[in-house]
Amino acid sequence: MNEPLHIGALAALTGRSVHTLRWYETQGLVPGVTRDAGGRRVYTAQHVGWLRLMERLRRSGMPVADMRRYTRLVQQGKSTLVERRQMLQAHRERVQRTIAEWTDALALLDAKINFYGEWQASGKRPLLDPFVPPPPPGETP
Repeated sequence: MNEPLHIGALAALTGRSVHTLRWYETQGLVPGVTRDAGGRRVYTAQHVGWLRLMERLRRSGMPVADMRRYTRLVQQGKSTLVERRQMLQAHRERVQRTIAEWTDALALLDAKINFYGEWQASGKRPLLDPFVPPPPPGETP
């Protein structure tokens, strides 16, 4: 893909709406957008990759303010490589903590679903409810 893209083609290629692409640009999250003689935005293949990165950062919980900061650092060039790497590393650590929390939540949901499944199948309430902590060893529920 070496030919320039206008916003409609970029929207189709990235699966984002024209409105969303304009919002990203007004937020300062899409650097290097030029305009043609008719005033239409012109994008390149590099913008496609950049938008995918921005979407992943946003989807993984990075605040827009941090995305703006990252974009500004990229625009400043090579001198900001260390800061960019540190920023992404810190975000990665936050994402990993969130994944661990969600994994725990998912396990509890699965246990509760199984609890109800057992109850339905047997007609009797199972002894262990995943939302109630088990009794200490030696005590009966």
